[in-house]
Amino acid sequence: MAAALAGQEAAFSLLMRRHKEKVYRFVRSYVADADEAYDLTQEAFAAAWLALARYDKDRPFPAWVKRIALNKCRDWARRRAVRRFFFGAESIETSPDIAATTDSSDEALQRNLARLDSAIAALPAGLKEPLLLTAISGMSHHDAARVLNLTTKAVETRVYRAKVALARALRDE
Repeated sequence: MAAALAGQEAAFSLLMRRHKEKVYRFVRSYVADADEAYDLTQEAFAAAWLALARYDKDRPFPAWVKRIALNKCRDWARRRAVRRFFFGAESIETSPDIAATTDSSDEALQRNLARLDSAIAALPAGLKEPLLLTAISGMSHHDAARVLNLTTKAVETRVYRAKVALARALRDE
């Protein structure tokens, strides 16, 4: 990180290679769209590069870049909401029926993953963000609380509520 802060692009590229998969998985879980997630991940790392001068050395790089990615996801969600309002675009909560006539185990797995992606995407941001940071990104509740500017107990409560909401949504489907 010190080399990246000194302006060495190669050092930042190395950091990006080390963390891009985890950031992508986090973003992918947030937006439930692989193409959008790829674009948002790129935007997050580009923003991180531009914001290196403001990097807080007391925070680990993964938490810092995930916070940037989270902000990109929030911006994306706001833009989507505005487009839906003005143009009646299809909601992200609506997913096509991917059930096939044959039911191989791969197809069933893909259907279940698509259902889970849609259910996670439909969660309110206040529940989705702590869940994704802890369950998908593997952050501790304490670290997620720092990223979200919440207490550790608030993160624990929201993760629990998100799991309950997911179980209900998947059961009701």
